[in-house]
Amino acid sequence: MKYLIILTINIFLATAVVAQSVPVTHISKIEVKKKKRERVPGADSIQHVVIDTLIMHDRSSLQFYGKKEVTLEVKHAFIPKKAYISATDGKNNGSDMEITMRFDELGSLIVLAGGRDANNGSRTYPNGDGGTVTFNYLSDGVKPQSADEKQDTYLRIDTRAGGYSVNARSDLYNIYSRIGGGSRPLGQLPQGQVYSGSPGIDGESDIHELSNFDFSK
Repeated sequence: MKYLIILTINIFLATAVVAQSVPVTHISKIEVKKKKRERVPGADSIQHVVIDTLIMHDRSSLQFYGKKEVTLEVKHAFIPKKAYISATDGKNNGSDMEITMRFDELGSLIVLAGGRDANNGSRTYPNGDGGTVTFNYLSDGVKPQSADEKQDTYLRIDTRAGGYSVNARSDLYNIYSRIGGGSRPLGQLPQGQVYSGSPGIDGESDIHELSNFDFSK
């Protein structure tokens, strides 16, 4: 019995170590030009990224793809106009995200972790769920506001589920409009399917102010 208890404890500790051993990707600087997209590299579904300096120009986008969970830490963020940070698991679901950021400059930032639509068959996955997002900003930087999108320092987090913009009527119309259009009228649809189904589940978001933060090395 004694050996069984010791073995159980060792297995538990080993599991805990594995669960906490997410490698940290450290990037000294990322600059995303106007209207350009930058996909953060990484093959794992759980990713922890620390960026010393992040510069995002107007309507630029920083993207995480194929991620269930994303931890993003930015020591200095310069976002003079509107920019986007998006994260998805690649199967229409928004990623769970924990973002900690010091804004040296902020015009407008939109975090996109919402579910995506099945989109009438152009994607074979169901309507996606929204992610859970926690956004922490440092008090010694620019303080964001979420009340007025027309004013500077605007921060919005989108965790809405996919599937609200599609419905069965439009799906049927899509099928009928293709019938009679050749020998394979549904051939352009993935696996010959049209899928919308019910909407996914909305995610959640929180915004917190931190007086200090020990950025991961």
